[in-house]
Amino acid sequence: MKKEVAVASTLEKPSFLQKLQSKWKLESIGQVILVLIVFSLTGTTVVMLRKAFFGWIGFDEFTPFWVKTVTYILFVMPAYQVLLLAYGALVGQFQFFWEKEKKMARGIKRLFSR
Repeated sequence: MKKEVAVASTLEKPSFLQKLQSKWKLESIGQVILVLIVFSLTGTTVVMLRKAFFGWIGFDEFTPFWVKTVTYILFVMPAYQVLLLAYGALVGQFQFFWEKEKKMARGIKRLFSR
């Protein structure tokens, strides 16, 4: 009976979390869940900060879309990166997010060095 269980488990497809664990080279499913929580917290926080920031600088429904977009890129996106590292540090996953930040920075650098 044990052989049947072993054969069945090798034929099962890896779960979504297992695929992320493999892709991100994490040690456990628990780490995957922590990383997903950090992404969720960061995204939610940035949405709240964007609303507050845009209100503080006086943006409303009449502000041109391109002005909002440029402001978002210049101010809100860097805040996202900082929050990602901060939340990552709070849950013990700083190194994972630091590596992601460095990889993204290298990609941006390549865009502008051509």
